[in-house]
Amino acid sequence: MTLSPIDPSILLPAFAAGVLVLITHVPLGMQVLDRGIVFIDLAIAQVAGVGVIAADAFGWEPQGVAVQAAAIGAALAGALLLTWTDKRFPAVQEALIGALFVLASSVGVLLLANNPHGGEHLKDLLVGQILWVSTTQLIAMAVVTAAVILLWRLVGARSGRIGFYALFACAVTASVQLVGVYLVFASLILPALATRGLPRRRRLWVSFIVGIGAYVVGLVISAVADLPSGPVVVLMMAVTAACIAAAVARVS
Repeated sequence: MTLSPIDPSILLPAFAAGVLVLITHVPLGMQVLDRGIVFIDLAIAQVAGVGVIAADAFGWEPQGVAVQAAAIGAALAGALLLTWTDKRFPAVQEALIGALFVLASSVGVLLLANNPHGGEHLKDLLVGQILWVSTTQLIAMAVVTAAVILLWRLVGARSGRIGFYALFACAVTASVQLVGVYLVFASLILPALATRGLPRRRRLWVSFIVGIGAYVVGLVISAVADLPSGPVVVLMMAVTAACIAAAVARVS
């Protein structure tokens, strides 16, 4: 084992991608926990993934505008559906979110059934390729992040369910194509879960520390040990979150 694999030209863009994801997902994760809809990002991410897979099945350019439109269109359709179910069936919303995730996952598997690279596409969707993010992807993610934060500050709190679900769909769609479903879920839930006993403002900053620390340590370990970055960062985030949660419980 050696430190030679630590290449800043690869790790710094990956770290930047993680920070951009955390900027939207930490505050959104707090909202998700408060609303009791923990698995919403898995469902929306999977629906967005179906949009990407369907676009690929039509032969569209992987990083083209049409594929991005298909992903965001699918995610917004899923968001509108969840907005309706949240209003109509609030008592079973979490179960309906889980059902949507399973259905979207099944549709994605069926669309990839006859694709010789189907397994690779599915792995990329779940685990992501954070070490290979491009400058173009980072710029696009930065624009989406700024837009989501601005819209949430301007109209999010007053737009009710539909505003929350729509902004959530945009944030998750961009993130899942950058870092994968697993890291999106971990970034959304684990920092917010670890700090749930803290006051709001302090909780926000400690949550960012949890997420940023996990990305730094996870990316370095994955580079040194030559392991997939996404799963390593997820594990580091779980460890960091558990330590912070224990500290918060002791202080409380």
